[in-house]
Amino acid sequence: MKRVFLSPPHMGGNELKYIKEVFDSNYIAPVGKFLDRFENSIKDYTKAKNVLAVCSGTAAIHLAFRVCGVKEGDKVLASTFTFIGSVAPILYQKAIPIFIDSDESWNIDPNLVEDAIKKEKPKALILTHLYGQSAKIEEISYLCKKYGVVLIEDAAESLGAKYKEKYTGTFGDFGIYSFNGNKIITTSGGGALVAKSKKDIDRAKKLSTQAREDAIWYEHSEYGYNYRLSNVLAAIGVGQMEVLDERIKKKREIFGWYRKFLNDLDVEFMPEIKNSFGNRWLTTLIFNGLDPFKIIQKLSQKNIESRPLWKPMHMQPLFKDAKVYDRGVSKNLFEKGICLPSGTALNKEDVKRVANTIKEEIV
Repeated sequence: MKRVFLSPPHMGGNELKYIKEVFDSNYIAPVGKFLDRFENSIKDYTKAKNVLAVCSGTAAIHLAFRVCGVKEGDKVLASTFTFIGSVAPILYQKAIPIFIDSDESWNIDPNLVEDAIKKEKPKALILTHLYGQSAKIEEISYLCKKYGVVLIEDAAESLGAKYKEKYTGTFGDFGIYSFNGNKIITTSGGGALVAKSKKDIDRAKKLSTQAREDAIWYEHSEYGYNYRLSNVLAAIGVGQMEVLDERIKKKREIFGWYRKFLNDLDVEFMPEIKNSFGNRWLTTLIFNGLDPFKIIQKLSQKNIESRPLWKPMHMQPLFKDAKVYDRGVSKNLFEKGICLPSGTALNKEDVKRVANTIKEEIV
């Protein structure tokens, strides 16, 4: 039986042509016309004011922290129900992570955010738009402005998702996207930082290129990073951006197929909050009264890749001493939930095969 992957890359058609142009030009470096084109395509699509393409979404978050001044001893609030890349840069800066639980939307709970802001006086909040679904970004943006907290949106999984017709990643002071191999579009590895302020993006660009000063020799008055995206990978990104809307449409179609094929089971799919439009990067759901880990094992036996939902950061050994504002929501989701194969090359019969395998385990 053919392997069904969770969320594999899916090329659009023009990527090889663009890569050939890069090779023909010999701009095999973190500079070149496709890097500019890729940044402009993100800007045009999301309506973000300023965009910087970098080597990963994690690097983009790290740059946001450096630019906004997060330093040793500062407190940073973060979604606990997320991937480690969202919060590892807090540790890079020797800051103090404080984790916030989810609410019924599965995304970060605004009420807990306000409680934490009042008590902790944080420098920043890194908010994750989980599995391609918008968090309650309007409420959270209001709180951050009210209390003077820097808002960084981790939209790594939610490129193309919207709240009230505005794209995730563009509400906060900073936003980040990921183009890792499993994302809705990919450059194999890559990311982008977006910012409202050109001054901030210029600062991030300097830091991303080893913080070199404007001199003919290599002059450095501070340290930076080798975080810039290459022109080769940017060429892949240009081709991928051309098919982003198609990919979102297919992801949402796959979600609809799963909902139809599993509608007779006692399951709950990740909700889409009012006034939002998710990209449905992964179809995710929880099983009531069933062990999702047994279902994952059964699917694996049939050559189908699936995964648990994110294990909350406050439950990770790395963060065993971290403070958390917790109501047990994300822990419950982790213990009951599963991510199903959602690659955009899947057809209806592939999805039916996955659904039938789940039903076999339940029966």
